[in-house]
Amino acid sequence: MTLFIDGDAFPNILKPIVLRAIEKKKLDTYVIANKKINIGKSSYIKYLIVDEGADEADNKIVELLKENDLVITADIPLADRTISKNAKAIDHRGELYTQDNIKHYLAMRNLMQEVRDSGEITKGPKPFGQKDSQNFANSFNMILQKL
Repeated sequence: MTLFIDGDAFPNILKPIVLRAIEKKKLDTYVIANKKINIGKSSYIKYLIVDEGADEADNKIVELLKENDLVITADIPLADRTISKNAKAIDHRGELYTQDNIKHYLAMRNLMQEVRDSGEITKGPKPFGQKDSQNFANSFNMILQKL
């Protein structure tokens, strides 16, 4: 299994959690973004910087992704593409995207985009906090144990 981290908007508070797991499990990892992102130093991590563009990092992840790999991303369309390749996706708050729930998340994302496009001002996601970090750590560890 290879771990892929969608580096765009990756919360700093999660970096030590992920780095410890990478080292402990000797997990080959790609951090992919359109700017320099540093999770930490490890011989298991490869950093790839892609061209600027909305989906360039996502496209590179999908290109390299294989069955049973794991992607950490808050990008729901990327999570959907990941699942369609029989890989796993988890978001920064610890939600595991699955065949059973991804279409619901996509529908909600698209609905909120339509609302914003119509001029409605909406609240963004709640601030990322310690509880989110703990939820992520728990879910991430469970996934790694299963794999």
